[in-house]
Amino acid sequence: NLQDKKNKRNINADEKLGKFFGGKKQVTMFELAKFIGKHAK
Repeated sequence: NLQDKKNKRNINADEKLGKFFGGKKQVTMFELAKFIGKHAK
């Protein structure tokens, strides 16, 4: 489970997702939507 246990709006990136997220170890759900939007076009 990659969802943060304390703040459910945050996603903790594993190694593969960290690369997708530009090296970030944690992103919010809003940031996640931005990353997905870039790749969905």
